Amino acid sequence: MSTRTPWWIRIPALFFIIFGLMEYFIDSGDKPAIIEYPITQFFMLMVLLILIAIELILSSIENVMFQTLSPEAKERYLAAKNKKREWTWINNVYARLTKTRAIEKEGEIIMDHNYDGIRELDNVLPPWWVYMFYATIIFAIVYLIRFHVAGDYDQKLEYEQEVAAAKIAIEEYKKTAKDLVDVNTVEFLADASDLSAGEKIFTTNCVACHMADGGGGIGPNLTDEYWILGGGIKNVFNTISEGGRDGKGMIAWKQSLKPVEMAQVASYILTMGGTTPANPKAPEGEIWVDPDAPESEKTEEEATPAEQVTDSTDVAMN
Repeated sequence: MSTRTPWWIRIPALFFIIFGLMEYFIDSGDKPAIIEYPITQFFMLMVLLILIAIELILSSIENVMFQTLSPEAKERYLAAKNKKREWTWINNVYARLTKTRAIEKEGEIIMDHNYDGIRELDNVLPPWWVYMFYATIIFAIVYLIRFHVAGDYDQKLEYEQEVAAAKIAIEEYKKTAKDLVDVNTVEFLADASDLSAGEKIFTTNCVACHMADGGGGIGPNLTDEYWILGGGIKNVFNTISEGGRDGKGMIAWKQSLKPVEMAQVASYILTMGGTTPANPKAPEGEIWVDPDAPESEKTEEEATPAEQVTDSTDVAMN
């Protein structure tokens, strides 16, 4: 029995084909099926053993059939089996691409030049090299017409377009990669899922010092407008990350919480502002005004003395 491929190629090839089909048809989510479902490991082991068993059976059948042959048939079989296969089509393609001459035929292209016994052969350029040379000429003509005659985009415009596309891709990536957030890029997370996660983190780690309603205990009141180290999402995030005042503030949580978790709990803390705790602690720090917030209408207390005088005069005149 003569086969075109040896067993050490057939078995791995069939094994990986079956493995690929199994991974394709079994829905295992993001993990490979062979890891997600341990039973598939046993299945692939059985496949490997069956393939080996089939090869052993075929080899035994070949030996039995070989013994039934006549001596002349055995010699022909062994000669055919041991005959070295030649890749004639590859050799023909190589010969067409290079147009090389056999050593026996070099006499047909030898030139009359003789330099101290060194003769020169009139070999032609390899067709693959000639075709590539023609391709470069065609490319140069198309490039010249497109960019220098027709005035298509230049390198500067291409660079600007790629930078703009890269910035859009980065922003899209940041929306899903929340762990990349830091004190400079953190923003208030208004999603209910983020606030719910922040509430869980606050309940687990912060209620011992700030109380469940944020009214304050060992730590300051989180519901009023007074802040020791500044309010707003960036300041609160930085305080959680780096800790409070040296020697008497809270610990730095950056070693225990991920950046996204600190952003979530900071956002949840800001939602406590304006609420009424059961036993609020006295204000600490200073009133914090967001420098980036839009200017609001001046209140009566913020009015300048000139404005107050004008108002009083108007009242007296009326």
